[in-house]
Amino acid sequence: MSYFKTNDMNRQLTKSIETVLAQIGAMLDALSDEQYRRTLPVLSGASLGGHVRHVIEFFIELDRGYQTGKVNYDARSRDKAIEQHRRVALASLRRVTASLNKENKVLLLASAAEAGDTGFHVTTNYERELVYNLEHAVHHMALIKIGIGTLTALHLPESFGVAGSTLRYRQAQCAP
Repeated sequence: MSYFKTNDMNRQLTKSIETVLAQIGAMLDALSDEQYRRTLPVLSGASLGGHVRHVIEFFIELDRGYQTGKVNYDARSRDKAIEQHRRVALASLRRVTASLNKENKVLLLASAAEAGDTGFHVTTNYERELVYNLEHAVHHMALIKIGIGTLTALHLPESFGVAGSTLRYRQAQCAP
């Protein structure tokens, strides 16, 4: 495997991910387990916990893939405990946050185009997959925000579930 020197981009990226994961953690602190695991029609019968688990497991799979050199998001564990219990999700978020700061290196990304497919491999790297996981998390946070709005009066930050590029665009539009 080829390694790249960790640079400021990696630290900046890690900080952005930590901010997003902290927002998810703060949301979890404000919910009950019942609210967290309740299925919601607006989320096509999914729960907030299902979306949080999904986000966490992508980061866990990236960490696993970092160790083996091959990332396969389709092979994640789908741990129901993360989906059902906020305390388990919070502990998982802490572990993910602690595991982020790694040297960049080349990885293989495994994927199957369709069910039953043997799949394919694409060359990627750790930092690229961190970017993907950040954007993936923000996307699910937008869905979570919709679910929260139907479930509780909890106020989430304006930036919750909004892409960094969108936030920068909005700020530029307000500038004189």
